[in-house]
Amino acid sequence: MNRIDEKFKELKAKKKKAFIAFITAGYPDLKTTKELVLSFARVGVDIIELGVPFSDPLADGPTIQTASYKALQKGITLEKILKLVAEIREISQIPIVLMSYYNPIFYYGEKRFVECAKKCGVDGVIIPDLPPEEAKNLIVTAKKNDFSTVFFLSPTTKKPRIKNIVNASSGFIYFVSVSGVTGVRNQFSSSIKGKIIAVKKITKKPICIGFGISTPQQVKTMSQISDGVIVGSAIVSEILKHEGRKDLVRKVSFFVSQLTSELS
Repeated sequence: MNRIDEKFKELKAKKKKAFIAFITAGYPDLKTTKELVLSFARVGVDIIELGVPFSDPLADGPTIQTASYKALQKGITLEKILKLVAEIREISQIPIVLMSYYNPIFYYGEKRFVECAKKCGVDGVIIPDLPPEEAKNLIVTAKKNDFSTVFFLSPTTKKPRIKNIVNASSGFIYFVSVSGVTGVRNQFSSSIKGKIIAVKKITKKPICIGFGISTPQQVKTMSQISDGVIVGSAIVSEILKHEGRKDLVRKVSFFVSQLTSELS
């Protein structure tokens, strides 16, 4: 059982929901990324989602695109991110999942990626542009290494395909709350609750909601209908706002603590 599974088991026993925080690895730099991860672990974050910067992030809105661009300008690579996770593991055992587009992983080599990521202390991967139908080899390698593969369900996913995505997913299932890219939203469809209830009838795997969640009230609402909440753009926006300031980690961590305090 890897750290993600252990965390959800622990939370279930306590009747609590998970808070998953996304940040772009290497933005504004690797040192700050490490400090943010360690600080988040102290303010109620249960799982860290580290974004691997990519030049064409199709699923991401302007906020995360900007952070990715800035990280790439500083020479951040998948190799450097894996080394960063290894450094974090010397201090913290907070579950870490990488969110990467397929190109860097394909270039690195699927088998090599899973084995190296696992060795460095990464617990799983989310690949927005790799559907489970095309990920069979990756899934096989991941299972052999107790490495989670998280796939997406969306409001538009058809019933026949839901079961395939659920079966391919491990760690948790990522339910996309909106049709579109990442970014802050003011409103969400009232049908989300019903769709999650329908998925829960066919699986006991944790279902976490992401995309667009940005306020304490939204965290509270979404945690009441799921097993966890994922916040990304709102956190990255705070990092962008405080870029260059000595109190960046403290300011961003305070913002995150306000979100985690509203978990159901």
